[in-house]
Amino acid sequence: MKKLQKAAVVTAAVMSVAAVFSGCNHTSSATQDNAADSTSQIVVAYVTGWSSCAPDPSLMTHINYAFGKVAPTFDSVTVQNPARLDSVVALRRVNPDLKIMLSIGGWGAGNFSEMAADSALRAKFADDCLAKVERYGLDGIDIDWEYPTSSSAGISSSPEDTENYTLLMRQLRETLGSDRLLTLATIWSAKYIDFEAILPYVDFVNIMSYDMSPASSGRPHAPLYASEASGNHSADSAYRAHLAAGIPAEKLVLGLPFYGRGVDPYPDYMDYKDLKVLPGTVEIYDSIAETPYMADSISGRILMGFENQRSMAAKLHYIKQQGMLGAMYWEYCADNGDLAQQVADSILHK
Repeated sequence: MKKLQKAAVVTAAVMSVAAVFSGCNHTSSATQDNAADSTSQIVVAYVTGWSSCAPDPSLMTHINYAFGKVAPTFDSVTVQNPARLDSVVALRRVNPDLKIMLSIGGWGAGNFSEMAADSALRAKFADDCLAKVERYGLDGIDIDWEYPTSSSAGISSSPEDTENYTLLMRQLRETLGSDRLLTLATIWSAKYIDFEAILPYVDFVNIMSYDMSPASSGRPHAPLYASEASGNHSADSAYRAHLAAGIPAEKLVLGLPFYGRGVDPYPDYMDYKDLKVLPGTVEIYDSIAETPYMADSISGRILMGFENQRSMAAKLHYIKQQGMLGAMYWEYCADNGDLAQQVADSILHK
């Protein structure tokens, strides 16, 4: 795999704009028309607060900064590594059209259930979301509650979470106004959320069409289609589940993993830039499911499911074929430069 070709140029650009913005408070948010043009598609890149690579702002239309968290007091938002967020916002000096959002939540991020259940806390939380948008000069908020009514991530939950999620999104839309973006990340199965109820409040939906099967199951975690080897969970079934739940294709963004999921001798999680064929393993491509995986060279047991440029090309073609709004990926710094460039070339530079 080739090294990141533009790193030096982009890093210099980011450093220069970060220096200008270092220590400054942003007091207003850029206004924008948040309705996508009917002929345009978008690329949403998650950029994390714990990473340090410099994103190339020409490769995406939107950045979701991960993460903000619901505060332990349930009434406000804490931002991970605010200096990193400032440097990401400063990328607008390179690409003035770049939309930057604060993604609130993530796996294992709690306090949503308590906050969403109380009207006063919802209002205070939404007010603080607006304050963060104005403070950092953001374009909106992305909600990544994993997941309403579920404690699978070790967080509190309630049977009323689904209804309260709708109330939360309504409150956020009322507080943020119509000129700011409000989006969400959702599990591949389209469970836990009343999509028809939230549809009037959200701009688009990011489908997390990855981690669909645990590595221990012997299945790749993000195939495009079902197959005997790859199982029934797929990006195609995730897309169709969201259509059936009431979200139109033009509001759906398909998630792409820049990482693999594995079992011994591979780690559970491995960045795309670090993937390699280990001794005793072989790389195989499932042409029915359109997904690669590493397998034991003797038994054929699947050890690591991941994405490569061939599977990425199939998914990017699928996005355009289905008339979806665009692509999202987790996360930018896990790439070696190949995949983000490929996504941009297919979606934006056509």
